Amino acid sequence: MCHNSVITFGLKHLSVEEIKDKSIVEVGAYDVNGSLRPIIESWGNPAQYIGVDIEKGPGVDVVCRAENMLDVFGKESFDIVISTELLEHVRDWRTVISNIKNVCKPHGTILVTTRSKGFKYHGYPHDFWRYELDDLKEIFSDYKIIAIENDPIAPGVFLKAKKPDKFVEKNLHGYPLYSVVMDRKVVELKDSDLRIFLFLRKIISKRKKRLHGLLFSMIRPIFSNH
Repeated sequence: MCHNSVITFGLKHLSVEEIKDKSIVEVGAYDVNGSLRPIIESWGNPAQYIGVDIEKGPGVDVVCRAENMLDVFGKESFDIVISTELLEHVRDWRTVISNIKNVCKPHGTILVTTRSKGFKYHGYPHDFWRYELDDLKEIFSDYKIIAIENDPIAPGVFLKAKKPDKFVEKNLHGYPLYSVVMDRKVVELKDSDLRIFLFLRKIISKRKKRLHGLLFSMIRPIFSNH
């Protein structure tokens, strides 16, 4: 998925010299509402462009879960790794980000865009997390950050970073992230809490959103025991 501001960020921060004759992988490549791919392929002439997603569709060359990408492609396989509007949708965000970092070659580039707090829930099929500038700075502190900024159109953050020659991956175990399911920062998302959230979304209209917290506290013990 790609908003206009995402495409603008990509065009601004990826040069022809960076793209020409390079190997590129796009994680979460299913083209729903636009993609950087046709632009990059038309003026950058990369040696290889592989789109990865969980199901077949426009822009998808390899069907693969982002959590399994490292097993499929191996370490240091691509010069450029692109992930636009994916990270909020993957429950195991630590594994996915680790894979993004590790499939990138030394001195390679990663381009990441994702949503921040205040952006509406959009489940494709699920929506779990919101990232702020400080989150991306911390999460990608093991890379050299070239550009990082807020989306000027809607709540979101954009990042371009370079992999250092001597890469030592940051341990993100225990790092809390804002969860749209829990409406607060959490380290992990429990199955029971996710089931409650999805259940409530089915029965509560926007007008009754104020009842969410009350119902959550009432129903949680029931789900937690299953």
